[in-house]
Amino acid sequence: MAKTIVVKQIGSPIRRPASQRATLKGLGLNKMHRTRELEDTPAVRGMVNSIPHLVQIVEEKN
Repeated sequence: MAKTIVVKQIGSPIRRPASQRATLKGLGLNKMHRTRELEDTPAVRGMVNSIPHLVQIVEEKN
């Protein structure tokens, strides 16, 4: 079983650059306080690290 992380949206995409809004959509987030369980890959980690003011890693699962 692959490692997963739970990502929560904590910031609004309103008045943010289009690239940051697109990154949120790529993570599957579109509304405040929603969470997604995603596979822990370098691509997902890079997306999360590019918008740390909009998302938060809630939990890391093995």
